[in-house]
Amino acid sequence: MFDDLRDLYQEVILDHGRKPRNLRRLQDADRSAKGDNPMCGDRMELFLKLAPDGSIADAAFEGRGCAISMASASLMTETVKGKSAAEAHKLGEGFRALAMTGTCPDCGASLADEMERLQPLSGVHEFPSRVKCATLAWHTLNAALDGGSKEASSE
Repeated sequence: MFDDLRDLYQEVILDHGRKPRNLRRLQDADRSAKGDNPMCGDRMELFLKLAPDGSIADAAFEGRGCAISMASASLMTETVKGKSAAEAHKLGEGFRALAMTGTCPDCGASLADEMERLQPLSGVHEFPSRVKCATLAWHTLNAALDGGSKEASSE
């Protein structure tokens, strides 16, 4: 069963890596940030459109990178829509724990659905050099949420 789950996770990563969701420039973005992983050449620009209540109404990105980097950005843009900045930050913290350790013991029930959706990327913890690929989009999200146009790095 474990091999079946690993195969499913790999399939999800490959699907999002080859056909990333929300790969587009968001023309009416309220916030944006650029992210760079100089170790492997992953680069992206993230765009956020905020709703009147401050929640994330839309998220999109442009860039290039490995399958893990692209899949992470794709899943991230899908997962943060509708979230407040605080919820998105908390989700990012949980994802970074998941990417670094394979689990998120502090995520709790409030993030259970979102973390289940991000679970296919949990395997990167077995490859420390790939953690930066998986977390680049999340660092870039923090930069965008924390003030608009900024440069983020996964270093």
